[in-house]
Amino acid sequence: MTSHPTTSTLAVDVVDSMERVSGAFPGYRRAHARGVCFDATFTPSGDAAGLTSAAHLQHTEVAATVRFSNSNGSPSILDGARAGRGMAVKFHLPNGTATDLVAVNLPVFLASTPQNFLNLLGALEKDPVTGAPDPARLGAYIQQNPEAAAGFQAVATMPIPVSYGTVRYWAIHAFEWTNAQGQSQFVRYRWEPDTGVQDLSEVDGLAQEPEYLTAELAQRLADGPVGFTLHVQLAEPGDPTDNATRTWPTDREEIVAGRLEITAPVADQAHWAAEIFDPTRVTDGIALSADPILAFRHDAYAVSYDRRSHNA
Repeated sequence: MTSHPTTSTLAVDVVDSMERVSGAFPGYRRAHARGVCFDATFTPSGDAAGLTSAAHLQHTEVAATVRFSNSNGSPSILDGARAGRGMAVKFHLPNGTATDLVAVNLPVFLASTPQNFLNLLGALEKDPVTGAPDPARLGAYIQQNPEAAAGFQAVATMPIPVSYGTVRYWAIHAFEWTNAQGQSQFVRYRWEPDTGVQDLSEVDGLAQEPEYLTAELAQRLADGPVGFTLHVQLAEPGDPTDNATRTWPTDREEIVAGRLEITAPVADQAHWAAEIFDPTRVTDGIALSADPILAFRHDAYAVSYDRRSHNA
């Protein structure tokens, strides 16, 4: 009988592999290493109140903390490179708890299971001779996992942003909403910038300062809040809710659940840099889908947190 690693062992293996891909940087997250946090306010539209009992999606505004980041595990990755970006939002609820919504600038993920993700990281490890990933190994992964093709196509065409505030961000996983009457509905989230998506050419991106996105957003905030609207796509029967590599049809009904206004950098960056923004931290009225990648993220984040909190 073939033995399979436990979830906790698999999480350690994944984080170890992430370190081999990006390097190990003591005190930093193993992904989205460099980031900056901001104060914000979320004002719900009320359109979600009939679909979920979640406190922050009713009719009263709540405070929020937002972390923008680059996806790489290296804190020195250039902002002007074509790379992943993250927008993690921690909603501070009236009862003193919090719920997190973690999104990236990709509509789908690159693996459908934790084991596939570990296999992908193995394919991305650098060849000791060339110092770069072996294209044949990555091609073999995509051939063996054709559901990953859409994600890789999105990676190849992802824009270089003018600003963290001009990016579209997806939460990639499905979540289950339940209303006060006990009726349930699967949903997916997307943040749309008030400015519309604005990006740079590769030439202009490489001409920017290494960490221009942080400085740009601080300068932008001097002219007023930076806004995003929270769009929620509603699933219909048969739409996949357990696979982050697959999208839902574009004709599915959407609502705008509210608007986020980012106002200023947080006063204590060190405090918020040490916090975890965890997509599995949900609240009453919201439950996780059966997506195995979503559930696994909690374990992987815990391993990463343990290492960075011990400056490892």
